[in-house]
Amino acid sequence: MKMTIKLLAGTAICLMASVPAFAAEYRIAVGDGAGGTQEALGKAFVEALEKESGGEMTGKLFVNGQLGDEQDTVTAAATGTLDFSILAINNITPFSPSVGTLTLPYVILSQDDAEKVTQGEVGQQMVEQTIEDAGVRIIGWGYSGFRVLTNSKKPVSTVADLQGLVVRVPKNEIMIETYKSWGINPTPMAWGETFAALQQKVVDGQDNPYMTVNAMKFYEVQKYITDLRYIFSIEPLIVSEALFESLSEDEQQHVLAAGEAATQASAAFLREQESRIRDELVSRGMEITKPADDEKEFIELATTNVWPKFYDQIGGVEVLNGVLASLGRDPVQ
Repeated sequence: MKMTIKLLAGTAICLMASVPAFAAEYRIAVGDGAGGTQEALGKAFVEALEKESGGEMTGKLFVNGQLGDEQDTVTAAATGTLDFSILAINNITPFSPSVGTLTLPYVILSQDDAEKVTQGEVGQQMVEQTIEDAGVRIIGWGYSGFRVLTNSKKPVSTVADLQGLVVRVPKNEIMIETYKSWGINPTPMAWGETFAALQQKVVDGQDNPYMTVNAMKFYEVQKYITDLRYIFSIEPLIVSEALFESLSEDEQQHVLAAGEAATQASAAFLREQESRIRDELVSRGMEITKPADDEKEFIELATTNVWPKFYDQIGGVEVLNGVLASLGRDPVQ
């Protein structure tokens, strides 16, 4: 009996020695609800962070804007009152305008484009610029797919069909101007207010990727989807630069490695899940319409009228041309 007790005690001591006495747990704000690409990115990051650090570092996700609207979390991270945040890239643009290049309509034309830009030299430049401009560091990239238009009133396939609709957009100048180029004045609105506004018919529609439409249960308040692929939604994972600089060199490497692993996991998640989610939305009663003439009218109006307005804001036309060159496309003059 004594031998058994000693053996058990010895085993317990060995197990305790293999588990860190204290694991640093970081708060991670997530703008979207559960089930979407933001949560998937966050889960992959936490799993990788625990693995990289041997269990000494971990994180806790707060989904559905529990820690504030997405733009608010940028401010909180910059001031060191929040550790990490996962948010739509358009909500970083007000703090670091050059990042807005990736929210210009029809710059990103595929998931391959999105991965190539964010994981290459252009993406690294944006990481450095965001540290300087906003006091936050992008350590990972989530991929949510193209933003599609949803509304509760009618099928939309042409610019003419848009007229009369009240469409919610983020408080983002590029997106506002894009809708203006199509002839309507959109309604800028914080993300946390959107579902209620749709439900109460304050606005008729909004645009977000299929994954987000499903995660936020917009199928409960929206009927029609237009496969309007004007912006590919990229979801950066940011860390407070103050927090990052306070970490040891090893801890910083754990965070960066976990961010890279989460980026790859997000790309795989989108490829595996988007078509299934699309089918699920149809099964819930939503109707999908393709834009007429392969979006040519939407593309022409947006690129002609919107791109030039933001050359100065994003740091010059050469910044846009750098992105286009990285994708093997012709520069604008």
